[in-house]
Amino acid sequence: MHIVTWMKILVIGLIFIFAGAYAGFQSDWFQKKYLYPYPYRDLVYYYALERELDPLLVASVIRTESKFIPQARSPKGAVGLMQLMPETAQWIASQIEYPDFKLSDLEDPEVNIRFGTWYLQSLKKEFKGNEILMLAAYNGGRGNVKQWMQRYGWGMDFRDIDQIPFRETKEYVGKVLHSKQRYQDLYGR
Repeated sequence: MHIVTWMKILVIGLIFIFAGAYAGFQSDWFQKKYLYPYPYRDLVYYYALERELDPLLVASVIRTESKFIPQARSPKGAVGLMQLMPETAQWIASQIEYPDFKLSDLEDPEVNIRFGTWYLQSLKKEFKGNEILMLAAYNGGRGNVKQWMQRYGWGMDFRDIDQIPFRETKEYVGKVLHSKQRYQDLYGR
């Protein structure tokens, strides 16, 4: 056969391979298994619903924070699925009357989700249910968000993620909200 014919066959074959790979990548099965998994679903639902939070928002926070790795540790010292700072976790333990709290407890998915959802609930109350503000506070600190609100005149109806002055926090909020949308698409409400 002529080389041009072989080249055409090769190109057509590659097109089919890439089309098949793309279709597989876009499939719900692939997305659920590799990109948007949902381990610890029962714990997430239990604590999220107990705290009047959207379980898919909690799953999105976990995915963004730790990729569902219970022993995850950040360079800044945050620990576990929901990446709680030790001092924040100690404060939460005192608030919920969790006796004999140890930092290693945060590697237990149930403890971490219990503490993390309690903290998200406190932010939800403080920021009147505004997910953008509560997520910004979860990542950048509630004190910083209160300062931004005062400095820039943001109200509880704030919606413009691009106005968040910390790049890391702006990107974090965007990632969590994008993940939440994907979780809604894949797992429903």
